[in-house]
Amino acid sequence: MPHRLSYPFADRLPRDGELLAVAPGIHWLRLPLPLALDHINLWLLDDGPDWSLVDTGYGDEPSRARWQTLCEGSLARRRLRRLVLTHSHPDHIGQADWLCRRFEVSCHCSLGEYLSALAVWHELPGFDAVAYDRHVARHGLDQTSRNHYLQRGNLYRQNVPALPAHFSRIVDGDCLSIDGHSWQALAGFGHSPEHMAFYCAERRVLIAGDMLLPKISTNVGVWASDSDGDPLARFLDSLERMAALPEDTLVLPSHGRPFRGIAARVEALQRHHDERLALLWDACCEPRHAFELIPLLFGREFDPYQTYFALAECIAHLNHLWHCGALQREAGSDGVLRYGQNGSGR
Repeated sequence: MPHRLSYPFADRLPRDGELLAVAPGIHWLRLPLPLALDHINLWLLDDGPDWSLVDTGYGDEPSRARWQTLCEGSLARRRLRRLVLTHSHPDHIGQADWLCRRFEVSCHCSLGEYLSALAVWHELPGFDAVAYDRHVARHGLDQTSRNHYLQRGNLYRQNVPALPAHFSRIVDGDCLSIDGHSWQALAGFGHSPEHMAFYCAERRVLIAGDMLLPKISTNVGVWASDSDGDPLARFLDSLERMAALPEDTLVLPSHGRPFRGIAARVEALQRHHDERLALLWDACCEPRHAFELIPLLFGREFDPYQTYFALAECIAHLNHLWHCGALQREAGSDGVLRYGQNGSGR
């Protein structure tokens, strides 16, 4: 049995605007988010006389004001040498264009994340509201919830006001040299198209992004552009790769506190998903659609914004069981997809 998680900063959080050192040359900045998940962790790395930054925070005015204060205050004498993005979700990429233009640098990220950001921002086919509406309708989402989504507009564009016009591509296995230390890019899948975490073997530090969080499970969802996909399988495979890192690795997550105990956390997440899969398989003794299974999977109700993440995750688990052959999937006369046990068991 792996050791339990330990939290080196259990009694300390960065104050508003503070850079808290978590290792030599590595600083923790915590920005608020206007969401139920109320914060994001950003990581500033010493890079010679300058600094490198991993992720940016939301693209809203409060986050922009905090960055403006930092750039005119504690960071005024240092330049941003490079911006590195773990992935393209708004709380990670929201201020990327502003920072890149201010410091005249490019952002470093994977091709999958950059292209998916463009696709969602520009509402390309498969990433637009109409495609999403058809997708969730096939999984039983009620008309009221669907209308809420259609009427709210492009929420991604609201929270990412602009995207960088160019980027520097990172692929799995690439090494970034930052202040004389090598940070290896580790691709992870399931949460986003081509998420990158960064591991420094010399320092035993992993900047994990959203792939490995200490308290909550990462959202793994099925979306309209890949409606038959199995992102949960990809996510679990990605966790196996992280579990192979040294046990004393300091994990720097995008949400929650830094921790050690990587194998224990991976094991807990694997167990969590196994339990959810078993729960859904049992529930599908009669054909059920994803939307009606949300209360069973999560045990609580969600607001309209959270509902579409919960639905995406429910579909991901059902699709995984379907791909494994444990469930069959058929569309009814109403066009809604329902999942039922195939009779051969899990």
